[in-house]
Amino acid sequence: MMKTRPKYWLMKSEPDVYSLDDLIRDCITCWEGVRNYQARNFMRDEMQVGDLMLFYHSRTKPAGVAGIGKICKKAYPDYTAWDLQSPYYDPKSSPDNARWVMVDVKFVNKFPRFVSREEMKMQAGLEDIWVLRRGMRLSIQPVEERHFRLIKRLGRWSP
Repeated sequence: MMKTRPKYWLMKSEPDVYSLDDLIRDCITCWEGVRNYQARNFMRDEMQVGDLMLFYHSRTKPAGVAGIGKICKKAYPDYTAWDLQSPYYDPKSSPDNARWVMVDVKFVNKFPRFVSREEMKMQAGLEDIWVLRRGMRLSIQPVEERHFRLIKRLGRWSP
């Protein structure tokens, strides 16, 4: 059987909610609270253990990629949707009818150099990356391998 190559993702988080430094401290975290159907479908239908992700700090100045994580557990029901105290509570979701999913993410590397959104906009080869599209607010996005490698190089990380 032929082994498939890992896919690449960009996953956004507001650093005052959960930052790459928080992931460094925790080593592994569940990526909960995604409440967009397209992002949910990416997690549920396409993400696999071993896929790599760019950890993107959003809603901050500057926004951009801080490092890399790895998907370490396939999608499973997001139990925060059933927690009345959670900001991610969804009354239409239940353990019997889980509407939302999450994946577990493991820390891989913090870039020695933060790659800002502005730098990405000026970088040849990144013109068609999803995160730079006008109006693109999706918190989980597929990334082409060439984009992943270029951003990794800009962050000056090459294992």
